[in-house]
Amino acid sequence: MKPYYIIIFLVLFSACKTVQTLPDPLEAGWEGKKVCEVLNETKKQRILKCTFPPNVGHQKHYHKPHFGYTLAGSTFQITDANGTRTIPVTTGVTWSKDKISEHEVLNVGDSTSVYLIIEPK
Repeated sequence: MKPYYIIIFLVLFSACKTVQTLPDPLEAGWEGKKVCEVLNETKKQRILKCTFPPNVGHQKHYHKPHFGYTLAGSTFQITDANGTRTIPVTTGVTWSKDKISEHEVLNVGDSTSVYLIIEPK
C-alpha cells in the first residue's frame, strides 16, 4: 500500500471515531464517591440506578443515547452546553436522548432524588 493511501485512511478513520475524555455515568461520581450502581447489564443494555441526596451531584460526564426515569424527584442545578439552570424534577418524569450528551448536576433541593438510566450498548 502506498504511504499516501495510509495517511488518507488514518485521517478518515480518526474522523469517524470521537474520543470521549469524560467518564460515563457509572464511572462519574461526586467528591470521590459513586452515585450510580448497575441494576442489570446484558450484552445489549445497561440499567443504572443513580441516587442524589441533597447537596450531592454528578461530576461532569457523558451519556450515550439513553432513556431515563425519575423514581424520586428534587430540585437540580444542571450545567451543560446550554449553560447553568435550576429546575424542579418531579417523580415520574421520563426523558430520552438520541445522541451523546454531557452535563454536570447538583441536587440543590431538600430531598433525595433517584433515577433509572437505561442505555443500549
